[in-house]
Amino acid sequence: MTGKDWLVRNDGQCLACDVGSQTEALSHPYRLYRFLTDLEDILDCVSDNRLRLQAIRPLVRKLLTSSSWLQIPTLAPNLETGWEVLTLYDEPFFPLTVQLVAWAPGMTSPIHNHGCWGLVALLSGEEKNTFWQRSPRPEFPDRIEPVGKCLLTPGDILCLMPDAIHHVEAIGDKPTISFNLYGETNYNQRFEFEPAQGIAKHF
Repeated sequence: MTGKDWLVRNDGQCLACDVGSQTEALSHPYRLYRFLTDLEDILDCVSDNRLRLQAIRPLVRKLLTSSSWLQIPTLAPNLETGWEVLTLYDEPFFPLTVQLVAWAPGMTSPIHNHGCWGLVALLSGEEKNTFWQRSPRPEFPDRIEPVGKCLLTPGDILCLMPDAIHHVEAIGDKPTISFNLYGETNYNQRFEFEPAQGIAKHF
């Protein structure tokens, strides 16, 4: 599965990244446990979030390309909430969460940051991301304004720095399903934003 790679900086600017060569031939599927082991090596050796994301992207693309269970996702949005999350990996005291996330067409997330590095690889559907930037005034210290958009299609990978602010909208006529990775969340720095009121609350 090929696509485009993007990085969203802490100021909301979305930059295209070099996908690089993906021509490596694999004799066996790149299974999740091998992916997790390779990922742990990166987390142990690389502390800078931007460099971590740069190193993780090729591993995710390798997983997307060779793992049939990811190419044919079966997760469906909850009929009541319009979304669903399936946790594939979340170990206590280890800074990594791996999920499949499904959104029903037309669903929109709150405006939020994650308080950690994150990566979203789209498996099916279309997802519009809108990016925001803090532009505080004394009376509204949590004021934000939109600074850009990016449409993700299957095979695209979006990397998010810890303070990147965005919201997602599932567009088109079928559910959006993504493979998501998150580092260790700093919940004191994770917020949901309300731009009309210029306020933020813990999320």
